[in-house]
Amino acid sequence: MTLQPEQPRSLTARRKAATQLEIAEVAARLFAERGAASVTAEAVAAEAGVSLRTFYRYCRTKEDAVAPLLAVGADGWRARLAASDAADGLLPAVEEAMRGALSPGEDADERDFLRTRGLLRSVPGDPALAYVWYRVNRDSEQRLEPLLAALAPDDDRLERRLVAAAATDAIRIALEEWVATDAPVGGPDGPAELAVRCFRRLTGGR
Repeated sequence: MTLQPEQPRSLTARRKAATQLEIAEVAARLFAERGAASVTAEAVAAEAGVSLRTFYRYCRTKEDAVAPLLAVGADGWRARLAASDAADGLLPAVEEAMRGALSPGEDADERDFLRTRGLLRSVPGDPALAYVWYRVNRDSEQRLEPLLAALAPDDDRLERRLVAAAATDAIRIALEEWVATDAPVGGPDGPAELAVRCFRRLTGGR
């Protein structure tokens, strides 16, 4: 079984996605610099160069504005997993994709990780932003399940669901632990190695 390629999006849809991502990048930077509670939707719109009306056409709330940026990372890790070889088993394939996606390199450079650190440091004190963070993770978990089914069609469905939940929570917890420190992006205390350690514990691995 193979995954079907996504259908090309229309020009309008691509433009909308690009605008949403631009707004998300501005919102993330302002949240990281000032704290989400100190940033208004008006400030994000002004910094992004759009009207407040346009802002609300693309974003339900100021916190929701960062969702597309958070989703980019989740999309990238799933794409890496979809392209992997699960011949040695599903868990090693998940670990390899996880480590690759959370290490500085072709998917994201160190600046992207540091921007994420600044943004996620605002999450604990902002329930609305925390809701967006958990919603993005839940959506990623749901999208992960059919991908795992394509990689390991003979595995039990319940097992695949548990792997999807474990992988998603491992990445979430690893990022939350990492952003609470000043540890570098790479190394044993970076998000990649933290995520693999979390995943192994959640799945009863090494």
